[in-house]
Amino acid sequence: MAESPKPKRADGQITGLAGELFVAAELLKRGLQTSVTFGNAKAIDLLAYNSSTDRTFAVQVKALRSRNFFLISHLKVVASHVYVFVLLNKPGQAVQYFVVPGSDLVSSPERFAKWFLDPKMPGIQPKTFEQLGYENAWGIFDSAT
Repeated sequence: MAESPKPKRADGQITGLAGELFVAAELLKRGLQTSVTFGNAKAIDLLAYNSSTDRTFAVQVKALRSRNFFLISHLKVVASHVYVFVLLNKPGQAVQYFVVPGSDLVSSPERFAKWFLDPKMPGIQPKTFEQLGYENAWGIFDSAT
């Protein structure tokens, strides 16, 4: 009996780029000048500038196609960056955004559950961001400091 073929796995680069473009669109919609930094070995994903506060933001985007862990190590978080975790969901379903200052991730990593501190496969679940109030927390881009 022949084995049925495995379902095709989504391309991680496509997922990542989709997340970056969704975040860029949201920032542009909110009036921030936004640039996508294309490339394989980039230090940041987006640059956003709020002309009303004269503030520039380095933005890191982490994207998932469906609910799972956002893989991220607390040891690699940069306090001065803003992290936007994107849950793309299925076509026809709304995209979910969790906007988290890097300083929050650095200053109290234990708040983001034990898995964020896991040495082998660190990550954060979307429900943790929901419980902590980071869903659609775009206000960080309006702050002057």
